[in-house]
Amino acid sequence: MFDDRASASLRVSIAGLAARQQAIANNIANIETPGYRARKVKFEEALQSAVTRGQSPLGVTPSVHESLEPTRLNGNNVNLDQETLSHVDTTMRYNLAIRALDGKYNSLREAIKGA
Repeated sequence: MFDDRASASLRVSIAGLAARQQAIANNIANIETPGYRARKVKFEEALQSAVTRGQSPLGVTPSVHESLEPTRLNGNNVNLDQETLSHVDTTMRYNLAIRALDGKYNSLREAIKGA
């Protein structure tokens, strides 16, 4: 019941979005660090591919890549506007995934209670 494809996909999404939030926080914290290259977290394509192929999404892990965006004179390429928008988007997606997983668990809880 907890390993159905939808629940597994939601758990992988939550882990990927949490990793993205961590990367965003690190990017913002290093906005003035010379030579720092922004980190980007990707997992959606791998998750979609696993689900499409009928494979378990539990094997999907987020991957962290350095941004290839142009750098400033100090070699840093963190863009605060982009990071802020990514933070808002990621937070909304994270909250949605948490609510969806919570809804699945609430349905299971009600079924167990027999209500």
